[in-house]
Amino acid sequence: MPFLDRRDAGRRLARRLEYLRGSDIVVVGLPRGGVPVAFEIARALGAPLDVIVVRKLGVPFQRELGMGAIGEGGTRVINDDVVRVAGVSGAELAAVETTERTELERRVRRFRGRRPTVPLAGHTVVVVDDGIATGSTARAACQVARAQGAARVVLAVPVAPAESVAALRRDADEVVCLETPAWFSGVGELYQNFTQTSDDEVVALLDQAMSSPGAEVDRSTADPHPGDDPDPDPETGIDAEAGDDPALGDDPALADDDVEVGAGEVRLSGRLTVPESAKGIVVFAHGSGSSRHSPRNRFVAALLNRAGLGTLLFDLLSTQEELDRANVFDIALLGRRLVEVTYWLRSEPVIGSLPVGYFGASTGAGAALWAAAEPGARIAAVVSRGGRPDLAADRLTVVTAPTLLIVGGHDDVVLGLNRQAAARLRCEHRLEIVPGATHLFEEPGTLEAAGDLAATWFTQHLTPAPE
Repeated sequence: MPFLDRRDAGRRLARRLEYLRGSDIVVVGLPRGGVPVAFEIARALGAPLDVIVVRKLGVPFQRELGMGAIGEGGTRVINDDVVRVAGVSGAELAAVETTERTELERRVRRFRGRRPTVPLAGHTVVVVDDGIATGSTARAACQVARAQGAARVVLAVPVAPAESVAALRRDADEVVCLETPAWFSGVGELYQNFTQTSDDEVVALLDQAMSSPGAEVDRSTADPHPGDDPDPDPETGIDAEAGDDPALGDDPALADDDVEVGAGEVRLSGRLTVPESAKGIVVFAHGSGSSRHSPRNRFVAALLNRAGLGTLLFDLLSTQEELDRANVFDIALLGRRLVEVTYWLRSEPVIGSLPVGYFGASTGAGAALWAAAEPGARIAAVVSRGGRPDLAADRLTVVTAPTLLIVGGHDDVVLGLNRQAAARLRCEHRLEIVPGATHLFEEPGTLEAAGDLAATWFTQHLTPAPE
């Protein structure tokens, strides 16, 4: 969907970056066009706003085609492929760089003036532009942030070609991009209003952000608190009746039936519940020794149903397959089952067009991430509860779906494994620790807390994935 203007793009990006709220973040915009986008993000997240000044090095005879970029602090990024194909000589490159270095220094003086620089050292730095073409400017900005001591760099843009997003993951710890059109002709094509941003507008936005840091914070993207929470069992924290009654309220169901899904030669039993106004469907992958009847997964499914999400709980293995204990830990087998069930969902009339997310528990989380990494999977979001994402192994680095890892504060071993897995993820991700919870979230209120986190994550991210 095209953006109305840069401010609209910023507000929509802010909703995707809600997972960063409350963390130690600084938002930096790339002047000029990136600053209106960054302003909306900083305002929504209550974060300080600054700029990172970079300049594109355009091919002499085609200035819109970037062959590199320079940034504050002497940062220099050159795209050797563009230089070679365009036939730009060393002297021509040096001449362009000299001219752009002069303009960069002028803009630093203009935009910063007497305004103090916001320190980046030790912070998570969100680098924002209004869009990416070749990515040279964004790369330079990420490197500037890194050189200034950023603990983590998140690159956030409304639009970019898919190949640029993939390449930029080498320079940023995370890349968040709303639109990656299959046919990319230019950033402006995704905006209804793409008029040039002036220097005065940039200065005015920076002054406004400095005069009221954290003011006018938009809370509309915070936890939607779907429905009333059920009364959990005081011993286990689980509502024993949740799975039998998903509490759809007044919202009639498109589906609320037992189903049988074909996975190759095997038939798998499941329970499909889809409210009429469903925003998407969450497929559950349970852990070892569990099934579609798991009271914990049924409890979480009920919370998701109340939040307007469909759910599919199914048995990953047939009764015969469960007799072989090795199958329970065969992550590739379980992952393929998830993929096959996802294809089945997408072939169903009415609900087939809804975006799909995965919810995995224990070993099921490894299977969910394995499946989400499949080429063409088009999974919109993944949530792991007390999961083993490390079991997805090398596939973690190619997962693109926004991923939430939920771990109990007293589940020390699994918490360590999740931290290691999070360090390998290159997609948008977040690690949430539920205080006082052990591995099975049996303590009163802890499973409910995990379910609320999952409902919020899926509500925010279950939007149609690109083909």
